[in-house]
Amino acid sequence: MSTIGFDTSNYTTSIGWTDGKNDINIRQILSVKEGMRGIRQSEGVFQHTKLIPSLFHKLSQDVDITSVKAVGISTRPRNIEGSYMPVFLVGDGYGRVVSDTLGVPLYEFSHQDGHVMAGIYSCNAFELLDCDFISVHLSGGTTEILKSRYEGFNFTHKIIGGTKDISAGQLIDRIGVKMGLQFPAGKSLEQMALKAQNSVKLPISVDGGYMNFSGSETKSFNLLQNTDKNSLALGVLENVRDTLTKAVNNAINDTGIRKVLFVGGVASNTIIKAGLENKLNADVYFSSKEYSTDNAVGIAYLAYLANKEA
Repeated sequence: MSTIGFDTSNYTTSIGWTDGKNDINIRQILSVKEGMRGIRQSEGVFQHTKLIPSLFHKLSQDVDITSVKAVGISTRPRNIEGSYMPVFLVGDGYGRVVSDTLGVPLYEFSHQDGHVMAGIYSCNAFELLDCDFISVHLSGGTTEILKSRYEGFNFTHKIIGGTKDISAGQLIDRIGVKMGLQFPAGKSLEQMALKAQNSVKLPISVDGGYMNFSGSETKSFNLLQNTDKNSLALGVLENVRDTLTKAVNNAINDTGIRKVLFVGGVASNTIIKAGLENKLNADVYFSSKEYSTDNAVGIAYLAYLANKEA
């Protein structure tokens, strides 16, 4: 049995395939104009609509599409009422057409659930499907600490922490773009940080499991003209690392849960990841680098589990 997943997020068109043991991950990052810090939803919908047929054709060259037994789609950012973004309509609609054409079941999930499942699948942490765990979603627009549990072929999440202003990814991207880097700026900022001889100290603001990054953003902007950019890049990443460490440790102590899964592109940053691995009082799991950023493999695997039990 094999399944296909579709995910059309803010910045990536992706199609995933799995047979439960193997997978194919096909995706394309959307084009963002130089100097911009993102794209409009209408532009995202347009680019997804152009890209998804060619990505599906590429997949059809690698697998027998007629052998697919179920289709999964991400229809919304999160599993909460009112969660909606127009970009998800493209993958939603394309997935429904494929499901109808093949005459196979269709399963709906959230983009966030796809991230969590991709993390569990890629680091072989399937024991998390049988217990409560903390999931930390760190992407371009999201920084959330969640008490999570897999049930009913979806994940239930209770928010127990996160940012009260801008996300960790937004801090990184805003400082990076201000330095002249291309959006998204995470990889380039990390390359600069690895060249630094020392780092700039930025303020840490944490209240329980919640955190703020706007103070670090303001200080970084003020330092840009008179500070070594590599040192500032390292300071930004260390600030994200240390802020997250404090907030997540608070969530661990408050809940008593000692299993923590990190997902999302920001979690793949080597400086941030190394600090979290060493400073958290818990069993820590990280999505593999390939599956930390937006992808549809988690959606395909959720559909595989749902159809297996149907």
